[in-house]
Amino acid sequence: MALSFPNYSSSSPSNLPSPSSFKHHQRTTPSSILSSQNSFRHRFLKWVSIQSAKNQNLNAVCMQEATIAALPSNETLKKLKDRSLPFAPPEECGNVVGFSTGKEECTVSITVVGASGDLAKKKIFPALFALYYEDCLPKHFTIFGYARSKMTDAELRNMVSKTLTCRIDKRENCSEKMNQFLKRCFYHSGQYDSEEHFVELDQKLKEHEAGRITNRLFYLSIPPNIFIDVVKCAGLSASSSNGWTRVIIEKPFGRDSESSAALTRGLKQYLEEDQIFRIDHYLGKELVENISVLRFSNLLFEPLWSRQYIRNMQFIFSEDFGTEGRGGYGIIRDIMQNHLLQILALFAMETPVSLDAEDIRNEKVKVLRSMRPLQLENVVIGQYRSHTKNGVTYAGYVDDKMVPKDSLTPTFAAAALFIDNARWDGVPFLMKAGKALHTRRAEIRVQFRHVPGSLYKKSFGKDLDQATNELVIRVQPDEAIYLKINNKVPGLGMRLDRSDLYLHYAARYSKEIPDAYERLLLDAIQGERRLFIRSDELDAAWKLFTPLLKELEEKKITPELYPFGSRGPVRAHYLAEKYNVQWGDLSTEHVHG
Repeated sequence: MALSFPNYSSSSPSNLPSPSSFKHHQRTTPSSILSSQNSFRHRFLKWVSIQSAKNQNLNAVCMQEATIAALPSNETLKKLKDRSLPFAPPEECGNVVGFSTGKEECTVSITVVGASGDLAKKKIFPALFALYYEDCLPKHFTIFGYARSKMTDAELRNMVSKTLTCRIDKRENCSEKMNQFLKRCFYHSGQYDSEEHFVELDQKLKEHEAGRITNRLFYLSIPPNIFIDVVKCAGLSASSSNGWTRVIIEKPFGRDSESSAALTRGLKQYLEEDQIFRIDHYLGKELVENISVLRFSNLLFEPLWSRQYIRNMQFIFSEDFGTEGRGGYGIIRDIMQNHLLQILALFAMETPVSLDAEDIRNEKVKVLRSMRPLQLENVVIGQYRSHTKNGVTYAGYVDDKMVPKDSLTPTFAAAALFIDNARWDGVPFLMKAGKALHTRRAEIRVQFRHVPGSLYKKSFGKDLDQATNELVIRVQPDEAIYLKINNKVPGLGMRLDRSDLYLHYAARYSKEIPDAYERLLLDAIQGERRLFIRSDELDAAWKLFTPLLKELEEKKITPELYPFGSRGPVRAHYLAEKYNVQWGDLSTEHVHG
């Protein structure tokens, strides 16, 4: 049902809808405040234009994502009309701490849906506490856990308290801070598809919001098959009546293009795109966020960032443990299609117009749309098998009770991707991701071309790859950035050595690196969207991988078996050799840290 609005062509300010009438509209509209925003803004700006033209003073009601506040005179209205001033109050309701608008204070209510699950216990609640400990949450905030499990407030607090830790460099008043934080945590038990239970949640939230401007954030730490039910119930029964409402959803965002598109359509029945925060926690990691800083603030790199100087890029992810009861989704869907592809887009995108979220995401989408869909001949898949080492037997993937014995789900994949644009034409972008490998690491490696006509090529012998420069960004563990250069070994002779210019984060910075979830939760509260995935970005990513995934399943391609704790399938080496590349993580190099 669409919202109806009065005629704003009159010069009388009384024609503007009152906050109470808008609240009534919101509660009687299935999509709540969401689908009406653009229409309201258009009509309001039209009305502002008329008032400004007549040079009259007025006080008006203005909305930013349904936040109601008083506007002053024509000077402010002129700025608003010229779009040099955002709708007042801003989305973030002023500063993060306090969220004060001058006359009215804001509050943020954070509801963790699926609060009894592992993700909530191990990541979300600890991240919220870390933000509180760093004074990054507003003065007025409330945290509610929502799940089907029966639990009291005290039981939730006891569960949460077991996972909270204080910063290594900030241990003072830790217990006191924990107690203060836990007093802000409450619990409501309910079904995920029950509007009645969300109405009950809404009443509890209102009790704590105490008449302030209310902003509500829902974190869906639940399986994707119940996203729509929760969004529907929250939108109809528990969304904010006078502030913003935002929803964070966790991957997987579907299994292919079709299911992902269906999920997006379902969400957009009740939410606008700018209310949906699709979280990929890898984008919140410190070294990933540093990619744009490294590229665009250092003259050393940006002029070299093209096919003329870079011969390949490698995006490598490995874990030294198996799926541990969470098999079935596959490494391509779990890691490649999201984590590694998002990092690739940040590395390969053109310089954005600004650091605004939409400008950055626009450039990422352009990269994804320029990429060739993956071909089977450019992909290697593997699956780990059981292996005994030092008297200890490690189970294979199909030994897991949750996995069918004839499963062909890959736990390892390597792929060569290409971007068909002027900057990257012909440069292979190699991805490799696997479970149950010999080490745990996530890194990005940029291998530069050989020096043309090098005066010192005799010093390197036949292996000219040893003479090339390489930039390595180690995302985890033990974060670091290092650049491999050629250097003369001290002495009377002319002997060259490959050395590293090395930035080790733990040695350089004493401050503990925040967890990715802390950054992303704070961004969602502040309305900062650059580290979250837009729907067209998601569509473009799935279009690259869906044809490959369907071909693997239809042809029942058998993955190459590799021993638990090994370096992965042998065929991954042949894939790299096909493009005259050597995997950087397999070379013998000095291990820093």
